[in-house]
Parts: sequence; structure tokens; C-alpha cells
Amino acid sequence: MISRLAIMSICLALTFGMEGEEANAVEEAEGLLAPNAKVEKLADGFLFTEGPACDTKGNVFFTDQPNDRILKYSVEGKLSTFMQPSGRSNGLCFDANGNLWACADEKNELWRIDPEGKVHVVVKDYKGKLLNAPNDLWIRPDAGLYFSDPFYKRKYWKRGPSEQDTQAVYFLSPDRSKLIRVAEDLKQPNGLIGTPDGKTLYVADIGAGKTYAYDIQENGTLTKKRLFCSMGSDGMTIDDEGNIYLTGRGVIVFNAKGEKIKHIPIKHGWTANVCFGGPDRRTLFITTSKDLFGLRMRVKGVGSQ
Repeated sequence: MISRLAIMSICLALTFGMEGEEANAVEEAEGLLAPNAKVEKLADGFLFTEGPACDTKGNVFFTDQPNDRILKYSVEGKLSTFMQPSGRSNGLCFDANGNLWACADEKNELWRIDPEGKVHVVVKDYKGKLLNAPNDLWIRPDAGLYFSDPFYKRKYWKRGPSEQDTQAVYFLSPDRSKLIRVAEDLKQPNGLIGTPDGKTLYVADIGAGKTYAYDIQENGTLTKKRLFCSMGSDGMTIDDEGNIYLTGRGVIVFNAKGEKIKHIPIKHGWTANVCFGGPDRRTLFITTSKDLFGLRMRVKGVGSQ
């Protein structure tokens, strides 16, 4: 979740940037969506939805941060509250063992919530100082974990300004014993997603209005930083054809070459995040300010997000 002032600024930047892209964009990909598919409202009545993640059965969990809760939208189409309070969680991701990882924004921690609902605080600081506010995360195939740590001031924090000297991306080793910074030259990293082979990480620098791709090294470090597209994003996902989905003014899809191939308009406030879910992973779940939407796709998701 980002501040309202930041959303207004980013909307202006996206509108200006997208006009240039529209003039030179490749033709939209045919068949990305299922035949006759339309965006459908699945649930509403929230204050700000974020962080959708899919479990192994296809149930989608997402957050309503202002209301301090994690919700579950089941494969049967039923909505329920999974956890409240939830540490004002933001981004979510499931690991291979069925644990739900959460960017717990209230105290700037990284949580692991086991299948029984017990919370384990895994990361609470970096070198003895509070993190800015873990925002989005992705778990690579060997269980190594990446998360973004931008700074958005919260009214519910009982502390001063940011304690970290930069807004960065971090890597948590598979055995959870080592936390390192792997990208610290970004203005405001936010959404991120990796490829299913664990070789490439995409990081959206929402403050700079750009998204970068990196090569992933075994020790967690990132190399060969390169511009993927001239657009930032709040949330991200990837499909089984390697297309990358960014959010903000609707959902914007880029192919693996960084070419814009599809724009899915969502006329219901800020589009915060996306993930694939459902029993066949062919429904694109879209979280916005106050609603949860679904869109049937031909392509399918490849992981929790």
C-alpha cells in the first residue's frame, strides 16, 4: 500500500509516460484473455486491497491494510477473514510448505504464518535498525526470498522517520540465517516478481517510473541490471509465457522483451496488485482501492503470485 499523495503523483507520471508508449507500442497480443472474458467484480467493501497470493489449491489471499486484515477468496467463490489483526500486512506470498509470508507493515517486520495460523517473526530489522516498511516479496525455487523495502509514512507508526539510509531490495537466504541488501540504487522499489526458473528478478522502481531486470546469482546477489520498461508498478505477476503484469492505471502487460502487449483498463480507483489463482490458475485476480476483480485468461500463472 502506498500513500494517497504518492498515488496521485504516480498516476500523473503513468498518464504522461503511457501516452508516449501508446504511440509506439506493438499491437496488443491476441488470445491473452480467454474467449469473451470480461473483468468481473468478485467482492467489495474494502478500504485498500493489496498483496494477492494463491495457495496450492487455488484459493487467493489478499490484504485490506487499513482494516488490518488478511482475507481469503476461496475456489468456491466464498469470501472470509483469514486473520485480523494481521500486523497491517501488505504483500503476501506462499512458500512450498504452505506457509504464508507477509510484509507486516505495522512494525516493519517480515512474518511467516504457518498453516495453523501461528505467526513467526522472521525479520525485524537490518543491522539493528528497523526496516522502512517491507512491501512486496517473492520466493525463488530454492526458498531464497527477496523483498522490497520502500518508505511510506504511516499514521499508525509510533516512531520517527525512516531509520534506514536508503530504500532497497533485500535477500533472505534459504536457511533464513543471512539478510543482505542486493539493490540500493533505486529511488523507491515496490513491486517485484521472479521467473519460475529462478534466474531473473524484475523490480519496479515506482518512484523513478521504471522497472528493471536482474540476473539472480546463487548467493542471492543481483547482477546485470538493465531497464525492462519505462514504467513503475505497485504490484507484479508473471504468466506461463513469460509475460510480466504491472499495475497502476489498470493492468499493463509486457512480454519478456519489455514490449507492451496489453492494457486491461480497471475503472475503479488505483490498481494495486495482481496474481493468478483459481483451481486452474487461469483467473487473474486484481486488487484495487475498494474492490477485488477477476478476469479469465488463456494463459496461466506459474507460482503463488
